Amino acid sequence: MKKKIADSFLELVQGDITQQDTDAIVNAANTSLLGGGGVDGAIHRAGGPQILEECRNLGGCKTGDAKITTAGNMKAQFVIHTVGPVYHGGTANEAALLASCYRRSLEIAVENHVKTVAFPSISTGVYGYPVNEAAPIALRTVHSFLLENSLITLVRFVLFDQRTFQAYADALNAIDG
Repeated sequence: MKKKIADSFLELVQGDITQQDTDAIVNAANTSLLGGGGVDGAIHRAGGPQILEECRNLGGCKTGDAKITTAGNMKAQFVIHTVGPVYHGGTANEAALLASCYRRSLEIAVENHVKTVAFPSISTGVYGYPVNEAAPIALRTVHSFLLENSLITLVRFVLFDQRTFQAYADALNAIDG
C-alpha cells in the first residue's frame, strides 16, 4: 500500500525490516542501545558485531530520541536507533514520546542525507503500546514531516504481521492528503 505525500511516498509492507534495501532502517531500541529482543535483537543479529561496537560509543539514548550507526552486514547503509516509550495506559506522555521517535529519526535521516527510510512499528511489541493507538501517531507524524521536508523520498513501514499491517492501513486511509 502506497500513498504520495508532496514529493515523497509513504508505503506499508508486511515483512522483515532487516531485509530492506532502503538507505536506512530504524531500530526500535532500548535505552542502552546494546541489543535486546524483537526488532532490536533481529537488527543486531543481522547487522553483526559492528553495530554493537558503534552503539557502545554512543552512550545510550533517551526515550523519544534517536542516534545513528552504520548497518553492518545488512543492505541498508545506516541504522537509526530510537527508543520508544513503554506503554502505561496512555497517561505518561507516551503519545508525545512516540511521535518524537518518528520525528527525531527522520531529522537524523535528513542530517545524514538519507533519502529512503524503513520503520518498524515502534513500541507495539514488548513495550505494550496498542497498535491501534500507535499507528495513527506514527503515520500522522511521518505525514507531517514529509509535507515539510523534501529530501526524504520514501518512508516505508515494515510491519511484522497482518494484524499490525491492517492497523496501519486503516490509519493511513484515515489521513487526508
